[in-house]
Amino acid sequence: MTAQHAPVTVIGLGPMGQAMVRSLLAAGHPVTVWNRTPSRAAGVVADGATLAPTPREALEAAELIVLSLTDYAAMDAILGGATDALAGRALVNLSSDTPERTREASAWAAEHGAGFLAGGVMSPAPTVGTDDAYVYYSGPQEIFDRHRDALRSIGAPRYVGADPGTAQLMYQAQLDVFLTSLSALMHATALVGGAGVTARDFLPEALATLTSIPAMLEAGESSGEQIDAGQHPGDLSTITMMGATADHIVAASETAGIDTALPRAVQAHYRRAIDDGHGGDTWTRIVDGIRDPR
Repeated sequence: MTAQHAPVTVIGLGPMGQAMVRSLLAAGHPVTVWNRTPSRAAGVVADGATLAPTPREALEAAELIVLSLTDYAAMDAILGGATDALAGRALVNLSSDTPERTREASAWAAEHGAGFLAGGVMSPAPTVGTDDAYVYYSGPQEIFDRHRDALRSIGAPRYVGADPGTAQLMYQAQLDVFLTSLSALMHATALVGGAGVTARDFLPEALATLTSIPAMLEAGESSGEQIDAGQHPGDLSTITMMGATADHIVAASETAGIDTALPRAVQAHYRRAIDDGHGGDTWTRIVDGIRDPR
């Protein structure tokens, strides 16, 4: 058996875990699985996976152990009784938790002789293993390099550094953008809905606005390079102008009788920048107030 098709164990068989198992099987990896509710393994076992009766036997079946669980507490509960089987294994935890909890888990794994990679899967279960899927990883470079080929079966692996908390931080930051955008879409839908505009008619218009954002950030006064340099020239738009729009959105929301928490949060970013004397800068200046809240 080649290293490219080395055995893999997957612990946790929710929709994401099952998708990972099927993708690994399709790539030619023998896969052992374990789940707290064994019946959830029926589908992937029918596809060729092997069900381990205990977490210990799941660990013993492979060097590479992929965890797809609700959070890191689930890892503690499942593996806590089999820590003597961790030595020499590579734990790849693709569960969600805080960066600090991730660092603690890495230290715990090291105490038991296991390597540890944290990961953040940036794709829904149906796209796992496709060209649209990618996964952030952080932890020891040598562990990532050793198992890169197997991990590629889940999604394009993106290594973001030795600190095990970094992958989790990148994952959470991406979901910050995602969840905030979803809330903004629903808030805007509620806003126009008060005037009789249907979601069916409005959402295509809103999505066109979302797709215009990348062009704003890829060049000009809103580029990442300028943000990193602390440069926020107001040649095209200013904090004062954008802040006035934020005020109008709050007022319109109040008139419509809908929730104002989201637009008020946005309004506060611009008011802070104006109060700090940056009204003539471009909108990216609000990052300063976000970085240093009062």
